Amino acid sequence: MNLFKGAGVALVTPFNADMSIDFPALRRLVQEQISGGTNYLVVQGTTGESPTLNSDEKKQVLETVLEENNGKLPIVYGVGGNNTLAVADAFKHIPKGVDGILSVAPYYNKPTQAGYIAHYKELASATDLPIILYNVPGRTGSNVLAETTLELAEIKNIVAMKEASGNMEQIMEIIRCKPEGFLLLSGDDAITLPIIAAGGDGVISVVANSFPAHFSKMVTSALNGDFETARKYHYDLLPITKLLFAEGNPGGVKIALEELGWMKPTMRLPLVQVSTELKAKICSETKKLMK
Repeated sequence: MNLFKGAGVALVTPFNADMSIDFPALRRLVQEQISGGTNYLVVQGTTGESPTLNSDEKKQVLETVLEENNGKLPIVYGVGGNNTLAVADAFKHIPKGVDGILSVAPYYNKPTQAGYIAHYKELASATDLPIILYNVPGRTGSNVLAETTLELAEIKNIVAMKEASGNMEQIMEIIRCKPEGFLLLSGDDAITLPIIAAGGDGVISVVANSFPAHFSKMVTSALNGDFETARKYHYDLLPITKLLFAEGNPGGVKIALEELGWMKPTMRLPLVQVSTELKAKICSETKKLMK
């Protein structure tokens, strides 16, 4: 599925000071991604603070992105949860214009590997859209093993894994054994270049919200085998990448987006803004990158 190869971005959800959604800022963010070279947009992932949006708001965000994008970039919609039948039902109501689904591994109830397989088989049977698996043990509490991913990769409409385990051995085992056409996508901005160098296919990025041109050039260069250029962008981005995640996501990247003048840094509880000290560092590093 070449639609999802390269630099995807997990879009933040901009909020006004009163916590309502800032739709003009969301439209601007989409346009910045298009002009910056991002390959596809991911709507309502965790970076979009999806747990704090109600169903109507999620629908409005998706409709706004679809309208503003106007068919220019592929759209992936985040639909996941730990109630398999409810997620499968939600799959059946995804509107036209969405090109794929990102579905996080079930969290909190900590299924076995057999449970993960049964969960995703049920979801795959509920839609004809391509599904990107998402393994993020730091948020879900358990890990989808390489052998589980490889078994699921044999299902026709399961087309990729977003790997955020940080376990390079596990990631490389998936790359080594995956069937042709199945994509391994980085879920960690800081190790995107090493993953591509090992044979990975791209990234779903947080950092690309604020630095789409830098990040897309790094990913594109690496995928084209131009590792000299890719390394330059990688090391240019590494300091800001560390800072953006220092106090959680998306608090850091929203400060960078405020510094760029694209939106307010507002987040919905239980998330709160980053510390004054970290904000100053992010603003300083953002200015350096944008010179």
